[in-house]
Amino acid sequence: MPETAPHAAETTLDLETLASDVVARAVKAGASDAEAVVREGDEFSVNVRMGEVETLKESGSRGLGLRVFLGRRSASASTSDLTPGGVRQLVEGAMALAKVTEEDPFNGLPDPEEFVPVETSIAARLSENELHLYYNDVYSLAGPERIEWARRCEAAALSADPRITNSDGGSFDAATGRKVLVNSRGFLGSYRTSYAGVAAAPLAMDADGKMQRDGWWSSARSFAHLESPEAVGAEAARRTLRRLGARRVPTQRVPIVFSPETARTLIGSIFEAASGDAVWRSASFLAGKLGETIAASQLTLIDDHTLLLPTGAGGFGTSPFDGEGLPSQRNVVIENGVLRTYLLNTYAARKLGLKSTHNASRGLAGAPGIGCGNLYVAPGSQTEEQILADVPAGLYVTGLMGFGVNVVTGDYSRGATGLWIENGRLTHAVEEVTIAGNLAGMLHNVTAIGNDLVFRGSVASPTLRIDGMTIAGA
Repeated sequence: MPETAPHAAETTLDLETLASDVVARAVKAGASDAEAVVREGDEFSVNVRMGEVETLKESGSRGLGLRVFLGRRSASASTSDLTPGGVRQLVEGAMALAKVTEEDPFNGLPDPEEFVPVETSIAARLSENELHLYYNDVYSLAGPERIEWARRCEAAALSADPRITNSDGGSFDAATGRKVLVNSRGFLGSYRTSYAGVAAAPLAMDADGKMQRDGWWSSARSFAHLESPEAVGAEAARRTLRRLGARRVPTQRVPIVFSPETARTLIGSIFEAASGDAVWRSASFLAGKLGETIAASQLTLIDDHTLLLPTGAGGFGTSPFDGEGLPSQRNVVIENGVLRTYLLNTYAARKLGLKSTHNASRGLAGAPGIGCGNLYVAPGSQTEEQILADVPAGLYVTGLMGFGVNVVTGDYSRGATGLWIENGRLTHAVEEVTIAGNLAGMLHNVTAIGNDLVFRGSVASPTLRIDGMTIAGA
């Protein structure tokens, strides 16, 4: 179970009082509406290379952001100066900016009826403790022990095989954070988060002196949920060794099997195309496609801001409310191949004549953007081995490079590395090839979905097989 940090109540009161005071000051200064967000956090990061500490960082931060409205005019400002003078300058600066901005009929906080009273909202029902977003054990190790975890992870990778001769390092990270959001519509919410991670990135050399690099990591809300540094290092070594002897393959059109780690980047591109900001600008190949079949019937894509992981911890994209204070929810984006919704904040929803899907993402400065919660493809029933066994010849993609994805046209072209599939078996490593297709066609050509969905971040996917793509190689 999550533990409560000492003096948490005192810290909560201070930040909530600060945010509430800023909103009240803005309204008193003439704002028709106002919204304040306070963020604070601390982090620790160490990277060890060849057993020696290469970088060590420990830091903390606290900041305040304010968004004000004068009718349909709006402006925002932020500061890290939380003294009375700094707060006064923040309010005055935001109000002065709002007076010189252009009116926008779509500006404004969510409508009053969209806010659920805090005592009955998911922010209360799925409170900080029930969402399991914060564990104070991420700092349970003393500084020297955190360094030792990074050292152990790298050492496990280096000792796995004599062909592993070098390393980009082993690392250990820990962080905690807190967010408070208050607005003039009566919303006040806050929550804390925590994170811990361990990783290794070894380098191996084959017989002709060619180097290959890969890596692996474990991340969790709680230190107790991390994989051991030895297990992470061993997996990093295995992934690096399988890249030895990599070569190009001829240009051809074959099935592509995306590993979970590379499939998640594909899912990220779909999120960009389904984002309301891209849709209302007509900068997405999914614009105007609501209710249409845009993918294979077996494909379901979900964006869930309330997800709990199998460990019992909240997902990496889980939160009690979005960046505008609307209660978190689960959105089915694609259901059995049919596009059911775009992902929207209030502004994009108004531009499209729709309702917010509670996907507002809020930093300290600027207007809210659109962000995902826990975005994932619903798993299928096949194992990775069963998917590979059905491929007579193709590429199992384990790494992607470049940014060759155009969400306006759907064109997809990225550098890739992986393993060649021959008669259902992984044979040799592949490098220096490009895989290409079009997202619209790729979604329809998903022919197999694995059962190996694991969340190592807020975007996740099981293994995916996509037919009809082109490999540009030798």
